[in-house]
Amino acid sequence: MTSTRGRVAALLGAVAVVAGTTLATPALPAAAEPALVGGGITGQAPCPDAPEFTCGTLTVPLDHSGATPGTLDLVVAVTGNAKAPKGDLLFLTGGPGQPGVPSMKRIASKLEPVLKDYRLVMYDQRGTGRGALQCPGLQEDMGSSDLAVPRRQSIADCAAALGPNARYYSTADTVADIDLLRQALGDRRLTLDGVSYGTVVAKRYALAHPAHVARLVLDSVAPPQGFDPLDLAALPATARVLRAACRATGCTTDPAADLAATVRRYGNGAQILSALTGYEFIDPDYGGVPEILHEAAAGQPAKLQEFFAVIHREVDSASAEELSQGLHSAALCADSHFPWGTTDTPVAGRAAALERTRQRLTAEQTWPYDAATATGLGSLLVCLDWPREPVPPIPPAHRKLPDVPVLLLGGDRDLATPYEWLYQQAELAHDPTIVIVPGAAHSVQNRAANPAGRQAVYDFLLK
Repeated sequence: MTSTRGRVAALLGAVAVVAGTTLATPALPAAAEPALVGGGITGQAPCPDAPEFTCGTLTVPLDHSGATPGTLDLVVAVTGNAKAPKGDLLFLTGGPGQPGVPSMKRIASKLEPVLKDYRLVMYDQRGTGRGALQCPGLQEDMGSSDLAVPRRQSIADCAAALGPNARYYSTADTVADIDLLRQALGDRRLTLDGVSYGTVVAKRYALAHPAHVARLVLDSVAPPQGFDPLDLAALPATARVLRAACRATGCTTDPAADLAATVRRYGNGAQILSALTGYEFIDPDYGGVPEILHEAAAGQPAKLQEFFAVIHREVDSASAEELSQGLHSAALCADSHFPWGTTDTPVAGRAAALERTRQRLTAEQTWPYDAATATGLGSLLVCLDWPREPVPPIPPAHRKLPDVPVLLLGGDRDLATPYEWLYQQAELAHDPTIVIVPGAAHSVQNRAANPAGRQAVYDFLLK
C-alpha cells in the first residue's frame, strides 16, 4: 500500500478556512449572568489557532449528582452570528474521544452555506482535547481505532490511571454538559448535527431534553444505546461493501469469499476488520484490498501484513489530544451492554459469558468473518477487563425520538457505522429524511467526494 501515506498526507492537509466568519460573540446581558447554570462561557477571546472564531470556557461539575466534588473546564468555540435567525447549531464530533474545537475551521467550511442562518458551536467533550484522559499504553496500541486489539497490560494501566472517576465520562455525563452549554449560550432549543458517536450523543440529548431540540442531523448513524461490542452489523456488511467497491473499480475477484478464506486460514478477522474500517477514511473504493485478500487467501499473506502495518502507522496513529483512548474506553465501558451484562457485572464471570456467546454465534451472523472475530474486537476486550463500576441507565431501544425534523445521512461504503443501523434508527423518528450517498464511507459531511450528502444537510437545515 505504498500510496496510502500520500493519501493520508493529502487528506490531513486539506483544511479549508471559511471566509467572512470573523464574528465576535456578544456578551450576555449582565442581569442574566448570575442565573447561568455552569457559570456561563468565561474567558471569551479569539481562538488561539483560529482567531476568526471566539473561544471560551464552560465549567461543569465532574459529577452532575454533586456527590463527588470537582469541576471540569470544557473549551467552547463559536462563530459570531449570535442573532442568527435559526439559532445555534451544535456540531458533535465522534469517537468517543475526539475533541470539537480543533475541527472548527474544517466543519465551518463544510457548513458555510448555512452559517448566515445558524451560529455554529463546537466544544471539547469532557476527557478530550486539552483535557484529554491520558492512557499512554492504550493510546499506542489503539490510536484512533475502535477495534485494534490492545495489550492487557495497557488496559490495566489505563484503568488504574483513571481510577474511580472513570465512571464520570459516560454519554450521560456528556448529555448533562450539553444542557449546561445550551443554558450558557442562552438557547431555548438547539439544532444538533452529530457524526458517528456524535449521533449517539445527539439522540441521547434529544431523549433526555426533548423540549430543547429543534432538529437533528445524524451522519453515520449509531444507536443511542451505543455501538454493538460484537459489531454484528459490520461483520456481514463487509461483504456488501467490498463487493460494491469491487464492482465500482472493475476488480475480477470476490473479495468477500477471499476474506472468508483468509480468516479461516489465519484467524485474523479482528485485525482485518480494524484495518478495513481505518482504510475507508482514505479510500472508500478500498483500492488494492481485493488483490491483497486474494493473495492472502491463496497462502501469500505478505501484502496483508504490510497493509496492517501501514494502517496502524498512517491511519490509526493518534495522540490523546486528537482522540483520547482513555475517554473512549471510559465512555464505552460505561455505556455499552456486553455478553456479560454491563460494567457493573463482576469481572470474574465475564470471560465465561463471552465464551458462551462465541459458541452460540452462527456463520450467518458473522460471515465472511467468524465467531472469534466478533468476540475478539479491541473495544470489547478493553471492557472485558475494565474494573467493575456503577453505570448510568441507558434509554430503551424502542424509545422514539421527539417529534422534530430528523435527517439520517449515510454512505453505502461505511463499515464503521453500516447503513443497516441507519435504517433501524430511522424507525424511531416520526418523519425521517433518509439519504444514502453512493460511494461514500464514514463521516459523509466531512469526507465524501460526492456532494449529495452535504447538499442534503443544507436543504434540511434551511427549510
